[in-house]
Amino acid sequence: MLTVEQKAQIVKDFQRTPTDTGSSEVQIALLTFRINDLTGHFKANPKDHHSRRGLLKMVSSRRRLLAYIRRTKPDTYRELIGRLGLRK
Repeated sequence: MLTVEQKAQIVKDFQRTPTDTGSSEVQIALLTFRINDLTGHFKANPKDHHSRRGLLKMVSSRRRLLAYIRRTKPDTYRELIGRLGLRK
């Protein structure tokens, strides 16, 4: 579960300006944290298909945001996936 302090720290780490809370980079970072948190849940609860649907929606949303950043700002895209450890 994402606490208020964790969310504030993620936003602080990935924001572009001091007032930025909803840029694509911040949204991708928050989704990545939630996805990583849920993968542990599915190891313990493999039959939880209702939550798995939510996970798949988050993954596809993150994929679309990453495609947008890759298309518009390739340098930011490479830096972001490096910081989040998404691709090898």
